[in-house]
Amino acid sequence: MAKNNKDAAVSFLQLASSGKVKGAFHLYIGQNFRHHNPFFLGTAEALMAAMEANVAQFPNKVIEIKRVLEEGDLVAVHSHVTLKPDDLGVITFHLFRFEGDQIVELWDVGQPVPEQSLNEYGMF
Repeated sequence: MAKNNKDAAVSFLQLASSGKVKGAFHLYIGQNFRHHNPFFLGTAEALMAAMEANVAQFPNKVIEIKRVLEEGDLVAVHSHVTLKPDDLGVITFHLFRFEGDQIVELWDVGQPVPEQSLNEYGMF
């Protein structure tokens, strides 16, 4: 089990993206969980099914954690997700709300990494 909420959020994402979706949900998702992804119903079951489908479609998916911030009951994770080898990937932000040591709410946003960027500092 994770030492703190920052570790729990990272562990949840790593487990879920590596194909251990049910284990991630069992360890870290609390009762009355809800999420705010507009493409799925807001239940834990709907998100778990979507994550399992994503892992089946992209078995070589990799998540690289870049930054993790915690304030009160909130943890923000900034990461780089690649779905397959040679994929430029997506920059993602996940915001978790905890009650005790359980995740009870989740927001996520992503932005594709472009082939070319005008910004000399890049996305990471």
